[in-house]
Amino acid sequence: MKIGFAGLGVMGGPMARHLVEAGHDVAGFNRSPDKARAWAEATGGRFAGTVEDAAAGVELFILCVGNDQNVREVVEIALPTLAPGAVIVDHTTTSAKVAREMAERAAGQGAFFIDAPVSGGQAGAENGQLSVMAGGDAAALARIEPVLMHYAKAVKHMGHSGSGQLTKMVNQIAIAGVVQGLAEAVHFAQTVGLDTDAVYDAISRGAAQSWQMDNRWTTAAAGQFEFGFAVDWMRKDLGLVLDEARANGAHLALTALVDQFYSEVQSMGGSRWDTSSLAARLQARPAPPARP
Repeated sequence: MKIGFAGLGVMGGPMARHLVEAGHDVAGFNRSPDKARAWAEATGGRFAGTVEDAAAGVELFILCVGNDQNVREVVEIALPTLAPGAVIVDHTTTSAKVAREMAERAAGQGAFFIDAPVSGGQAGAENGQLSVMAGGDAAALARIEPVLMHYAKAVKHMGHSGSGQLTKMVNQIAIAGVVQGLAEAVHFAQTVGLDTDAVYDAISRGAAQSWQMDNRWTTAAAGQFEFGFAVDWMRKDLGLVLDEARANGAHLALTALVDQFYSEVQSMGGSRWDTSSLAARLQARPAPPARP
């Protein structure tokens, strides 16, 4: 398939590479031309100097960019140059509102827009093990799903346009609560003088087990926070969640509190630390008085 890919960062770059390796004709665009050239040289994909170059005549145009406004700008430029009936797949985490706007805009040009945020982080992108939650036209998604499976382990259609983004919000709500619980558990274990490795061995095979525990307990206990999805990105996502909650009346007290805690991590200089760095704000607190 002839594919255009906009956004070749830590997520988009590996995803686009998987498509090239699968034999697709992929033109890659990035706001930084040097990054796009380096990607093309490393993968054998085609360098696209502009969005128009990446989108020209393609059947599938994929985005993995920064935010709502980036999506609007790229789609507006790409739409007139796509092949008739082309499908736009947006892997950016955005608001549900912009997903619905872009679906309507694409339909007016005879194209399809699928909001398809992902979960799995940089490791999932590198290893082709992402989970994709998608909203939009079911038939259009089915048409391009085999292509997405080159970098995904699962693609799930969630319903009408915007449903993929709403599902990603649910994902981030769940992660926020679990990571805060993990941070407090590590902090408590350290405060009472337990061996954190032994604690992990004792509790990780029971009801407390989670992906976060299996992958972040040891590093969080060691004060190491250089493992993937950054606090800045999480705060962006939680901002989308809280905006949506204010609009629909959902009550997300814990999510709002965790977002506040992440702002404290940012003030500590942890903007680029991974999300388990919620433990850092607890580790930085003064030690409690000695127990009698």
